[in-house]
Amino acid sequence: MSTQRVFVARLAGCTVFDPAGDRLGKVRDVVVIYRKNDPPRVIGLIVEIPGRRHVFVSIGRVTSIATGQVITTGLINVRRFQQRGGEVRVMSELLGRKVYFADGSGHAVIEDVAIERNRLGEWDIGQLFLRKPKTSASPFAKGPTTFANWADVQERQIPGEAQSAEQLVATYSELKPADLANTLLDLPDERLIEVAEELPDDRLADALEEMPEDDQVHILEALGDERAADILDAMEPDDAADVLAQLPEARLEELLDLMEPEEAEDVRALLKYGPDTAGGLMTSEPIVLSAEATVAEALALIRRHELHPALAAAVFVTLPPFETPTGRLLGTVHFQRMLRYPPHERLGTIIDDTLDPVPATASAAEVARLLASYNLVSLPVVDPAHRLVGAVSVDDVLDYLLPEDWRSQDAEDERTPDPVPTTTASIPRRR
Repeated sequence: MSTQRVFVARLAGCTVFDPAGDRLGKVRDVVVIYRKNDPPRVIGLIVEIPGRRHVFVSIGRVTSIATGQVITTGLINVRRFQQRGGEVRVMSELLGRKVYFADGSGHAVIEDVAIERNRLGEWDIGQLFLRKPKTSASPFAKGPTTFANWADVQERQIPGEAQSAEQLVATYSELKPADLANTLLDLPDERLIEVAEELPDDRLADALEEMPEDDQVHILEALGDERAADILDAMEPDDAADVLAQLPEARLEELLDLMEPEEAEDVRALLKYGPDTAGGLMTSEPIVLSAEATVAEALALIRRHELHPALAAAVFVTLPPFETPTGRLLGTVHFQRMLRYPPHERLGTIIDDTLDPVPATASAAEVARLLASYNLVSLPVVDPAHRLVGAVSVDDVLDYLLPEDWRSQDAEDERTPDPVPTTTASIPRRR
């Protein structure tokens, strides 16, 4: 086994392989246990395997830790990781923690932790990478850094003092929204809220959109009214409406009043519809253009990076006004069709008017049937006056049709095989 020192923040995201070179998953955290007179001992890794499930891999089954990769024996327990008493997660719970130097020279914050293998073959916490308080008044300055052994520092958490989550947030910067949501929900509740408070509004909004509604409500309630309103502003209107629909009427109105008027108006419009209708599933912000707009203009709007892929598959052509509710819907122009015409071509000449829109009162089952029958990823939704009020996409319908706990693999444990490579095997005990 490699004896080199490994810093945990760099270990995060490293690919885990079996002896044959097949990929098992990615490292998400390191689990340690405290000891009375010695540095904390590493007992294993938290690894994310296919299906976004986090499982425990005993350090005894790790044969090599090298730059960018971890090699295991290939045998892992595929049960979802559950933290036990006395166990501490390094990235989730140690990074950002304030410690005090044993010699009385002050305090610092843990920015990284090195793990090392001792002579007995066990992995322990070695050095800590610490950042001291800054000495400059400049808002851009940072405090000096230093290394220290575990024995050189001690923890004295002051009651009521918040533990910084800034460093942990930095380690999550590359995670996709769905992976970030899954990672956040695996944190202890107190740490979850600390991290949510540190995340930028748009990043937290993206993660919340991937969470079950009960968890969305819990996090927003813990963040306070003003921050909750900012997060709702950053969410897609249909997702924000779904969250607010879970709240009591009085609470719902309080948050809507704190939101930006334009965003709140979109959400109010969606709340008028039942959750199992096209109006309740749709987004009120599809791409809308006039018949005089060109293919080049439409493609420029589709290229926007923040646009959801399902909504980028088509643009809707209407009479003015061009914000929902629009003028009368004229038809749809699909992305693939636009690619067959020169950039200067007017959208009005290539409209597909063969596909009927769905009324806002149409059932979710009817919308699903139409999407499946015509191999579509989105459908225009209109009011009785044939004005475009939104578009419902296939991902919205899937969210509705799947069981409430579809994000959790636990619900399938007793019904389907575990989603792990064939080179792995389930073992009866975690360690």
